[in-house]
Amino acid sequence: MSVNSAVVVGVDESATSMNAVRWAAAVAAQRNRELRLVHVIDDILLSLPRPLPTQENLHEVVLARGHRLLAKAREAAREVAPEVKLHVELARGRAMDVLRGESETAGLLVLGTPGLRPLGRFLVGSVTIALSAHAACPVAVVRAHVGEDAPPAEGAVVVGVDGSPSSEQAIEVAFEEASWRGAPLVAVHSWDEPFIAAIFEEARLLLDRPLVEAHEREVLSQRLAGWREKFPEVHVDPVVARGSASERLLEYADRAQLLVVGSRGRGGLSGMLLGSTSQTVLSYALCPVIVARPAAGGKS
Repeated sequence: MSVNSAVVVGVDESATSMNAVRWAAAVAAQRNRELRLVHVIDDILLSLPRPLPTQENLHEVVLARGHRLLAKAREAAREVAPEVKLHVELARGRAMDVLRGESETAGLLVLGTPGLRPLGRFLVGSVTIALSAHAACPVAVVRAHVGEDAPPAEGAVVVGVDGSPSSEQAIEVAFEEASWRGAPLVAVHSWDEPFIAAIFEEARLLLDRPLVEAHEREVLSQRLAGWREKFPEVHVDPVVARGSASERLLEYADRAQLLVVGSRGRGGLSGMLLGSTSQTVLSYALCPVIVARPAAGGKS
């Protein structure tokens, strides 16, 4: 997060939006950043035909609802961080476009999740997915921790490491977050090639697992080396495990206060809005998730 960049929250009417506001307010206060609360009114709502008397004041009703929502968000932020510099904005347009524009000068864009599906999977809206893939700053997706009123404030910061450029961005964000929070960092690197494994199994050949694991540990060590030197105060627990990257990350995220991933992992398709691992952890992680993005001006 750059020195003077603001923390921006996309405020909506979802059940978790106020959790996102409170979480963001704590981050902004801790790092002496401005907090911007932005609610977007879709122009479509303001341009609907209003032939009936009951619809004549639709414009005023929609605007009033937006102002009430922002007032509620302001109050929630003040409860957590009464001294933080705060700005509220009622914007018009498409939420994706407005918030993407906000990300150009923000240090962090914070969003809530719409709700909870059966079997514990969180709904991740299309705007959240699109912003996680195309915002000009890191995007945090926040929901209440299951069984509690607020996201967890204790535990490690967990980061997924796979060697891709996106993973490098995630490592940087994760070290910064762990340093700010005074938290240990768990760096998870998984290795599993299902197609190759199937070939070896079919040919009745066995992989030299200790040798492969030693190689993967060396890869992880190299990826972390420079960042460990830059953040010597952060205790790092490197983890190498075979299996699905999303499954391994979710195992550690269950006990974490924050999970950091890249927007696209190794082997990701450029045509996808967001990598499969990132989409999975956004849907299932019990802690807030930050999707690392390039700094403004970088490639989307």
